[in-house]
Amino acid sequence: MADRNSRLAEAVALRERGDATAAMPLLVALAADYPDDPVIQYQAGWVHDYLGLEAEAVPYYERALALGLHEPELEGLVLALGSTYRNLGRTADSLALLGRGVHDYPGNEAMRCFLALSQLSAGNPSEALALAFDVILATSQSTDIARYRRALLAYRDELRGLQTD
Repeated sequence: MADRNSRLAEAVALRERGDATAAMPLLVALAADYPDDPVIQYQAGWVHDYLGLEAEAVPYYERALALGLHEPELEGLVLALGSTYRNLGRTADSLALLGRGVHDYPGNEAMRCFLALSQLSAGNPSEALALAFDVILATSQSTDIARYRRALLAYRDELRGLQTD
């Protein structure tokens, strides 16, 4: 176990220092040595994704998910895999996973942004814009946004086809 931990720490440190190219073979070897370790599978997916090898990242991400990756990594995995699905044209998978992520992590505004992109890819521009409004309204410190909050909420609801008073 000490060998696993030191090898994983070395690979993650390389990736975090911006040397993902050096981290990748270490993580691929770890993933092969520990196929039932969801953290290692997630890290192997992450390094592939970071290097723009999204199609190669998916099997690692999916394996980590199937193995039951726990928090705090699970939240990052849901966002990363959902975004990767969208980038690969797997829009339905992206919508499902990111929709779950928005439900499970309501305070993660980045998750909403990626779901908005997936909604746009799915041909749902009104919902995409409504999600963007959700993020803006939840995070903006702008006095202008605060001043027009009621109107913006009404427009957001209109985009979603909801009745407003």
